Amino acid sequence: MTRAALLQMTSGIDPAGNAATLAAGVAEAKAGGAAMLFTPEMSGLLDGNRERAQRHYAHERDDHVLSAVREAAAKHGIWVHLGSLAVLREDGKLANRAFVVDDSGAIRARYDKMHLFDVDLPTGESWRESNSYTAGAGPVVVHTPLGMLGLAICYDLRFPDLFRALSDAGATIFAVPAAFTRPTGAAHWHVLLRARAIEAAAFVIAAAQTGVHADGRTTYGHSLAIDPWGDVLLDLGEPAGLGFVDIAPARIEEVRARVPVLRHRRAIPAVATS
Repeated sequence: MTRAALLQMTSGIDPAGNAATLAAGVAEAKAGGAAMLFTPEMSGLLDGNRERAQRHYAHERDDHVLSAVREAAAKHGIWVHLGSLAVLREDGKLANRAFVVDDSGAIRARYDKMHLFDVDLPTGESWRESNSYTAGAGPVVVHTPLGMLGLAICYDLRFPDLFRALSDAGATIFAVPAAFTRPTGAAHWHVLLRARAIEAAAFVIAAAQTGVHADGRTTYGHSLAIDPWGDVLLDLGEPAGLGFVDIAPARIEEVRARVPVLRHRRAIPAVATS
C-alpha cells in the first residue's frame, strides 16, 4: 500500500495566498503519511478577469507558486503532482501546465493540457480557454512512488483516446486535476472518471477545485480516487480540504486478470463506408 493525498481547493485571485495553501497542504499530506500529494487544476491562480490575471503570469522559471511547492516538497520529503498552473511559454503564449515534483524538489515531468474547454452551457456560462491558452503537443507518463502516472487535465477527461495512449505507454494510474463547472460536474464528473478507470483497469486520482471563487465562478468539488474496478475509494464532497487514500498496486493485476481489457485491445482500422 502507498498512501496518496488529495488537496481540494478554492483557489482565488491572489497567487501568494494560493501558494500558502499549497505549502500547508504539502506539510499536512506528509504528516498524514502520504508519499504523494495531488492538487487541482489552476492551483496557483483562478481568475476569469484576463486583464487582472495577466499581471501574475510568468515563465516557469519565475513562477512563485511553483517555487513555493518545490521548496515545500523538498522540505517535507514528499512528491507533489501540481495539478496545473498558468505559465508563459517561451513564445509568449500561455500553457495550462501540470508538474510532477519529486521529494527533492526536482521537476520530473511537465504536461500541457491538450484539449481546451471552449463551450457554451445551458446556464448561460460561456468558456473559451483557447482565447488565452495554447494546447499541448502530446501525452506524458512518469515514474512515481504510486507507479507509472499518466497526466491529463480537466476537459481531457472527455477524450478516451488520450487515456488509451497513456495506458498503452504503461500508465497504471491517471491524474485528472480539474476545475469542473457545477452543471457539467453534476452531470458527468463521476461517470467519466469511473469510465476512464474501468476501461484501462487503472487507478484515477482527480483533485478538484470547489465552491465560490473570488472571480465569481463556482466549481463542483468532489475530488475523487477510483480503483481499477471503478469503485470510488474517496469522495471529498464540497468542502475544501485534504483527504487520503491508500493505493494497492496488486489491485491492478487482480482486475486485469479478471477482465483483461489491455490484452484484448486491437488496433482499429479505418471505418468502411457505403
